Amino acid sequence: MKQQRAPRSSAIQSLMLVLLRVIIGWHFLYEGYVKITAGSWSASGYLNQAQGPLAGFFHHLAASKGALHVVNFLNMWGLAAVGLGLMLGLLTRLSCLGAMLLLALYYAANPPWIAVLPRFAEGNYLVVDKNLVEFIAVVTVFVFDTGRVAGLDLLLGAWRQRRAARRDAAPDRPPA
Repeated sequence: MKQQRAPRSSAIQSLMLVLLRVIIGWHFLYEGYVKITAGSWSASGYLNQAQGPLAGFFHHLAASKGALHVVNFLNMWGLAAVGLGLMLGLLTRLSCLGAMLLLALYYAANPPWIAVLPRFAEGNYLVVDKNLVEFIAVVTVFVFDTGRVAGLDLLLGAWRQRRAARRDAAPDRPPA
C-alpha cells in the first residue's frame, strides 16, 4: 500500500500559523515585561489562591520566602524569554515547551473543574479556560514548527546546512 504524504500548508495557512506564534509570543513577552518592570510584583497572591489537588504545593511555594523568590524570578524572566523566542521564531520548539510548562502550571494552580469551587474571574470556565486554550495554541505552533517557516530558526537551519555541506565537501586531511 502506497503511503500518502500529508498535504503541504498553503501560504495563507503558514502565514496564519506564524501570526499565531507571534501573537502568543507578544502575550508572553508583555506579561513578563509588566512583571519585571513593576518592581514589586510577586506571584504570592496567585499561589495563595490556588485550588484543586496541587493547592498545598502552591501554598507552600508562596509561604517560603526563598521558594517564592525563585518562582518570581523564573516566572517573570521565563515569560519574557519564551515570548521573545516565539516572536522572533528563535529556538521556537524550546520556547513552546517553556510556554507549555508555564501554562500547565497556571492551569494546575486554578483548574476550572466541577469539584473545585469556581472563582468568578474572567477566562475561568468549566474545564476549558484561557490557559488551556493558549496551551493548545502553543502545541499547534510546536507541531507545525513555525520557526522554520518564518523566523530566526529558518536562518539558523540554513546556516547549519551550509556549514554541514562545507564540512562534507572538505577533503580529508591526515591527522596532525
